[in-house]
Amino acid sequence: MAELVPFAVPTGSDKTLLVWELSSGPTAEALQHSLFTVFSHFGLLYSVRVFPNAAVAGPGFYAVIKFYSARDAHRAQKACNQKQLFQKSPVKIRLGTQHKAVQHNALALNSSRCQELANYYFGFNGWSKRIIKLQDLSDPEEETENEDMVAPLQRQSLKFFCALEVVLPSYECRSPGVGMAEEPLDNLEEGPLSLLMKRKKTQKLAIQKAMTDAFQKLQIVVLGKTFLILLKVLQFQ
Repeated sequence: MAELVPFAVPTGSDKTLLVWELSSGPTAEALQHSLFTVFSHFGLLYSVRVFPNAAVAGPGFYAVIKFYSARDAHRAQKACNQKQLFQKSPVKIRLGTQHKAVQHNALALNSSRCQELANYYFGFNGWSKRIIKLQDLSDPEEETENEDMVAPLQRQSLKFFCALEVVLPSYECRSPGVGMAEEPLDNLEEGPLSLLMKRKKTQKLAIQKAMTDAFQKLQIVVLGKTFLILLKVLQFQ
């Protein structure tokens, strides 16, 4: 059965594992590392969070693990439930509880998460981005008769617009995206070096927003050990 993996924060209970009866010996950070090492063998993980047990449950920890793929979460649950894994006693694992009354709006992944997901399914060389336009829309320095009446903080900022494409050559398709970023300026404090760094930061943020927008038009279709890409984008001319 096919599964859709969007470039969005995973919210489904079928992508979430609850792990409990974790030993109280290691620290939460050590348990998080051990859990990540074990469960990343089953698929790409969005998050691994470790929490101390409630007082009534006794010493120890439990964890919440989120996968991007429900299929990967199911495989991990079946393979690891009631197994010792990295500790002397077995752990218990089940899929998250489904609350039908609660509906979650999918949140877009940030650009770094989008790239991580793309690298996992397409490979580092399986996709690329092509910047079409990176335009400076910053407030111009204009001399006017009323210049002294306009506060610099109110009229000056760095603003960049970016238009780009995420390109998947193997599928002969591309996904367009746009993004805009703005950074306020303080003329009384900004030196040349600080201004240059803020320009680069604002440019980078505009590119990241455009990449996130482009990836939102893509969905990965997982078919067993193979996958396709579902696109709502323009095809190569």
